[in-house]
Amino acid sequence: MITVNVELGDRAYPIHVGTDLIGQTALFAPHIAGKSVTIVTNTVVEPLYGDQLRAALAPLGKDVHTVVLPDGEAYKNWETLNLIFDALLTARADRKTTLIALGGGVTGDMTGFAAACYMRGVPFIQVPTTLLSQVDSSVGGKTGINHPLGKNMIGAFYQPQAVIADIGALRTLPARELAAGVAEVIKTGAIADAEFFEWIEANVAALNRCEPEALAHAVKRSCEIKASVVAADEREGGLRAILNFGHTFGHAIEAGLGYGEWLHGEAVGCGMVMAADLSVRLGMLDEASRARLVRVVKAANLPIVAPALGAERYVDLMQVDKKAEGGAIKFILLERFGQTHIGRAPDEAVQATLAAAVVKG
Repeated sequence: MITVNVELGDRAYPIHVGTDLIGQTALFAPHIAGKSVTIVTNTVVEPLYGDQLRAALAPLGKDVHTVVLPDGEAYKNWETLNLIFDALLTARADRKTTLIALGGGVTGDMTGFAAACYMRGVPFIQVPTTLLSQVDSSVGGKTGINHPLGKNMIGAFYQPQAVIADIGALRTLPARELAAGVAEVIKTGAIADAEFFEWIEANVAALNRCEPEALAHAVKRSCEIKASVVAADEREGGLRAILNFGHTFGHAIEAGLGYGEWLHGEAVGCGMVMAADLSVRLGMLDEASRARLVRVVKAANLPIVAPALGAERYVDLMQVDKKAEGGAIKFILLERFGQTHIGRAPDEAVQATLAAAVVKG
């Protein structure tokens, strides 16, 4: 097992990365102070890992409840969030109740938001079971739900007590879900570590095959990078925005198609291709680097051709992005691998990128 620490003073917490961690009582014990625990999971993950987690908690003598949510991005909304609150209130959960998010990014985001809101804040633990959630969404304290007009527009910054990333859980991932996680790994290398990006290029096939050693390194390095960024800028006042490379276009794809039509990582993969294209058009990135990015995204079995939503629709959706200011869209652009630029782009360049993206990627 490897442990990466997120250094946030008295809110610091560990990220444990390894195999067969869900069943290890000792990893949960230090982070559960109260008498009750509520596990929040979904219909897909509960049959796979619910009993294993409850068995790990049993020696602690806690009163354990389980909430099973419907699976999928389409359910990341107020109605589903209220299922968590209903269960907590029915169980008379108090301020010391610990929530445990057992599942992917949707489950983790909603559990964290529920924890931030219930009684104005109760502790929670992230147990991510998808590659995307292990390398990205479970780390950093971003929690929330979607709105029909914009992704993740309603939420809170709320840090977990710990992240327990069990690489073994990735064995049950469908290929499409695995690829969606690889997208966030690619993103991390592209924005922050050129050497890691080269490693991804060389090992993308191993990641596609779900090889444990490759996955462990990808999760560890991605978490190290994200932890350092979050420690420097917890609430996205500046630096943390680089983690949204590919997301401005990607979120527009998700919202425009309808949440769940494309997986988040699929939209981010295509969004990175679009952001790289825009970077080239603005004279920031060389064509050879753009081609490298496109190759690795394609090699990860991710889409590189954007859906034809219409340029006006794309712009409307991107203006609702969290980074937009006064309706002006801010893009995360690449200058080179490991070096980003945050800024605006002329309308004509954005339009050209949109036109190219729906034709050839």
